[in-house]
Amino acid sequence: MVSMRRVAAVAAVSMVGLSAACSGTDSTSSAVPGAPKDNGVIAQAPVASAAEILPGSTMEKIKQRGELIVGGSLDAPLLSQQNPTTGEVEGFDADMGKALAKYIIGQPKVKIVNAASETREALLSNGTVDVVFQTYTITPERAAQVAFAGPYYSSGLSIAVKKGAAGIAKPEDLNGKTVIAGANTPAITAIKKLAPQATIVTFGSDPECVQALKQDRGVAYVQDETLLVADAQKDPSIQVVGSPFTTDPYGIGLKHGDDQFKKFVNDWLTKIQGQGVWQQIWKGSLGTVVQGEAPTPPQIGSVPGS
Repeated sequence: MVSMRRVAAVAAVSMVGLSAACSGTDSTSSAVPGAPKDNGVIAQAPVASAAEILPGSTMEKIKQRGELIVGGSLDAPLLSQQNPTTGEVEGFDADMGKALAKYIIGQPKVKIVNAASETREALLSNGTVDVVFQTYTITPERAAQVAFAGPYYSSGLSIAVKKGAAGIAKPEDLNGKTVIAGANTPAITAIKKLAPQATIVTFGSDPECVQALKQDRGVAYVQDETLLVADAQKDPSIQVVGSPFTTDPYGIGLKHGDDQFKKFVNDWLTKIQGQGVWQQIWKGSLGTVVQGEAPTPPQIGSVPGS
């Protein structure tokens, strides 16, 4: 996934803590009042047993530090976005980070390091962050530099329509209809393959595509789900229908070679999926604008590089 992973090119040393959120550049920061919240779904999240926090492990170091340091975003709607009023960072990735922090520490104490796509590998390798939650697509090339737990979420191309539109739930439903896509995006090839009788109209940017949908220049807009859910959150006149019909598996980035921590994080993922915590996190974030029940989590270790 490209668009949602691209954050402003900010210095990786700019940190925002969920327990006392800070903002600023270089060494200057200002605290935003607020204690870490442990209510709702996070209150249901499990805590690791003492036996699972192995001596000398990354988990023990995080627990002794008292906070989990996450490479992530502050401006990704429904994924990891800072609330300007409370200072709290909210969304699917943000809540996954809080749940992992609670599992290790016993409380959802997280500090976010604002990461860019080109800095994530360095942040992990030099120990600046413990994990990366940032729609981080697993690829064999990346797996040569970092370790990936998961995948913990599978995105991909989805369909957006005007609110209340009926008859479109899957790509085959687009046959015989006019469909909007971004110019030079994978959506064009996918539509041609799955709905060969569709008429495709393209526009140069996501805002232009959304505007075209609202103007009825097409009955549907095909784009990566994470971008569409952000669009739907900003503009309630559109909605996302169905499930992604291509695969873009997101992994939890870890330092390369730390097999002990990778197993620990994968065990945690198995627990929160089995207990329904993962599903509740999805419903409270991405699920607020995506129609239907929570998707089935992807199988852990199912992707080359995971």
